Amino acid sequence: MQKKRNLILLTLTLVTALLLSACTVAAPGAAPAAAPQAPAEAAASVKIGLVTDVGRVNDRSFNQSAWEGVVQAAAALGLKEGDDYKYIETQDSKDYADNIQQFVDADFNVIVTVGFALGEATIAAAKENPDIYFIGVDQFQVEELPNLTGLVFHEDQSGFLAGALAAQLSKTGTIAAVLGTDLVPPVVAFGQGYELGAKYINPGIRLISTYHPGEISQAFTDPEWGAATAKQALDQGADVIFGAGGITGNGALQEVAAAPGAGVDVFCIGVDTDQWETLPAAHPCLVSSAMKLITPAVVELITLYGKDGVMTAGNYFGGAGLAPFHDFEDKIPQEVKDKLEEIAAALADGSLTTGYGQ
Repeated sequence: MQKKRNLILLTLTLVTALLLSACTVAAPGAAPAAAPQAPAEAAASVKIGLVTDVGRVNDRSFNQSAWEGVVQAAAALGLKEGDDYKYIETQDSKDYADNIQQFVDADFNVIVTVGFALGEATIAAAKENPDIYFIGVDQFQVEELPNLTGLVFHEDQSGFLAGALAAQLSKTGTIAAVLGTDLVPPVVAFGQGYELGAKYINPGIRLISTYHPGEISQAFTDPEWGAATAKQALDQGADVIFGAGGITGNGALQEVAAAPGAGVDVFCIGVDTDQWETLPAAHPCLVSSAMKLITPAVVELITLYGKDGVMTAGNYFGGAGLAPFHDFEDKIPQEVKDKLEEIAAALADGSLTTGYGQ
């Protein structure tokens, strides 16, 4: 049943634009998500707080996708912004625990923390506050806590599909990736998945993959570095560039969009969400995005708690796949689309693995 769900998701993200739901699937070789558990208090008084990773809530990528999930869930539950749901933007990584504590002290009973870097602070807060439901986006849970769900994704699979797309579009035989820090496992999964997918199509393809050299607090908020790194890759002959690093990656996409031949000779691929919807400046080059469906997964987890009085525990695997091609729909050769659909189906039924982590 899990394989069937995954097949449906990956196929739909390639063949249609109906990206309106997430599914819970177990990662290859990983334990499935734990059974839902009853919350400690009545769900009628839900108050939702979201703590961003460093950067803004409107980063047009990771933080924004999670916040949109909170907004949609709040609307479904009839909550009022400010009184019943709000966010805190983290300015410094030293403030993670304090920002979470602000919501604890204000009697919020659902707290969403966004990003791998908040993992330790989220676990500590969940242990200290067993009556509060925590959702940690991109935070894989090794030890299960009854009031903490790690919302995680198969980034290697969507990265693999992005790499397969890039390799088929490339005319120069050189493609690139501008990536956030390699200190964050999901970023590494995106990057390595991209490389493996490209080599699956063309074993001899030349890859230029560059991780931001700074700390986590800098790696996702440096669009100037992203743009400069993308320009270097373009100068070295790369004609498809994958940007995976929050605002840093956005800088790379916008650099490609402004380059001569954007959308004809050079292309870009976004990340996390369908960046066609969030980063209009990248439209000239943006053929697709390697997505993890953060928004619908956040909605589902919160509404399970808010409407049915149910919280999940352990790890919840959200959906992953490629975004629609939008204005490039008629420009992508049918054989490329067919190949991507074939790969998606094979990843879903297990007859093909990305090779990530092997």
